[in-house]
Amino acid sequence: MNRSLALTIYGLTALFFALFFVYPIFHTVQEAFVSVDGGVTAAYILEIFKNPVYVEGLLNSFYMGLFTTLLCLVIAIPLALISNTWDFRGKEILNSLVLIPLILPPFVGALGVKQLLGQAGVLNSALIELGLMSAEAPFDWLGEGRLFGVVLMNALHLYPIAYLNVSAALANVDPAMEEAAENLGCHGFRRLWKITFPLIMPGLFAGATIIFIWSFTELGVPLIFDFTRVTSVQIFDGIKDLSGNPFPYALVVVMLVATVIFYLLGKWFFGKEISASSGRAATGRALRKAPPLVSALCAGAFLLVTGLAVLPHLGVILLSVSGQWYGTILPDSLTGQHYIDALGHPLTLNSIGNSLKYSSLATLTNVILGIGIAYVVVRTKLPGRQFLDAMAMLPLAVPGLVLAFGYLAMTREGQPFDFLILGENPILILVIAYAVRRLPYVVRSAAAGFQQTSVTLEEAAQNLGCPPLKALGKVTLPLIAANLIAGGLLAFSFAMLEVSDSLILAEQQQHFPITKAIYALVSSLGTGPHLASALGVWSMAFLAVTITGAGLILGKKMGALFRV
Repeated sequence: MNRSLALTIYGLTALFFALFFVYPIFHTVQEAFVSVDGGVTAAYILEIFKNPVYVEGLLNSFYMGLFTTLLCLVIAIPLALISNTWDFRGKEILNSLVLIPLILPPFVGALGVKQLLGQAGVLNSALIELGLMSAEAPFDWLGEGRLFGVVLMNALHLYPIAYLNVSAALANVDPAMEEAAENLGCHGFRRLWKITFPLIMPGLFAGATIIFIWSFTELGVPLIFDFTRVTSVQIFDGIKDLSGNPFPYALVVVMLVATVIFYLLGKWFFGKEISASSGRAATGRALRKAPPLVSALCAGAFLLVTGLAVLPHLGVILLSVSGQWYGTILPDSLTGQHYIDALGHPLTLNSIGNSLKYSSLATLTNVILGIGIAYVVVRTKLPGRQFLDAMAMLPLAVPGLVLAFGYLAMTREGQPFDFLILGENPILILVIAYAVRRLPYVVRSAAAGFQQTSVTLEEAAQNLGCPPLKALGKVTLPLIAANLIAGGLLAFSFAMLEVSDSLILAEQQQHFPITKAIYALVSSLGTGPHLASALGVWSMAFLAVTITGAGLILGKKMGALFRV
């Protein structure tokens, strides 16, 4: 590709990020520091730390992120160590089952958890039946603050990200280093702690960073659990009074700064290990053939974790087919009517069409931008190309809630980008929001494809008179089509079930995407939760197909899509 074309791609991509990534954040930050008379003030930020309600919300958000991350690592690290040490029966199938939690948005799974652990839920009903609990005073497992339920739901949804990253990191550890430690008398847990853990720290940190940011700013699950004393929900509630109220902006700024600080602290503490352990294994790791008992234990560990992770999914499925389910272990009656109603309900039918439209346009945008960015990064020597790559990955490190709030603020009436709202239709801003948030998946997939495809094929085509752009389209793109399909599938499916952007930016019912429709149904009386569950199951089935397809195409490289 000639230099002028590479510079054009670089410039257009930089402009796109400046307008729809940097500016929304800048606009929000600016609003948080502008006083009533137009001057600069830090009073609103300081007031956040003086107000006990806001301080409690920040602390709960931190606990939500910290405990979710720790629980994910506790689940993922043993599984990754088992998978990279032993060859046991059913390993391939069990490895693929690990991805199951990713197929359901956590706030939909929260419906299942409430049905299982609520005061009139399955667990209490079983204990009452066994005579181990009084029916007059059932125990509230989720607690008044709901923090436990939120952490549990987030961890059961996000641990595959840690598993993918740690597994990829373990695969890159040179076995010779572990063997040298063994020969010097460093065995068992001591070798794991002294040798292996420092070497896999990049993968561990990469997974933990994404999980912490995701759970620290999670909006959907706290809303479903009525956990209002958390910053994300306080920001969401503040949208109702955005005009003239600076505190939602101040909260967003505090959340953004906190996220950056936590990320930089992680880099500081793990910086040496990350730089020292980069690279690939000199020799492949030889897996040990597991004897029958060890094989059963390994498979049992995977099945136990997967079984716990699918409980919310089972709860949602049962709720979607239940006629009446209150205070009993199983539904009193079963019906498939909710699925018919979910596809025939005006709200749900319209929302499916909206999500397909928004996500398709966002994915098309991602594929075009992703190919351009990946080509410049991998195939050219353009100065600053690494900055372009880092810029493309930044949306993973910035909370979706922060960006969504920035988009909302900059498209308000009278703001520079209010033209992006076509009347009351948010299609343009939703497509942009979805595209920015999911671009990293396509960039990483496309970059992997370019790295695996020899540049000599393009050079040969150009030597035969084929222009660079035509050589890219005729030679390289067909060869990396599988990577583009995998990245596109992930971008499309996660966009279909995007939560923060959908809940905040879609304000009119006729423009609701699927996730906003599910949230509206959960809050409605009668069969609303049943219809929401049915719509969640439809979404689950769709996402299961796309993630499975992407996993088959990318294999272990899928973990690289969740790295900052």
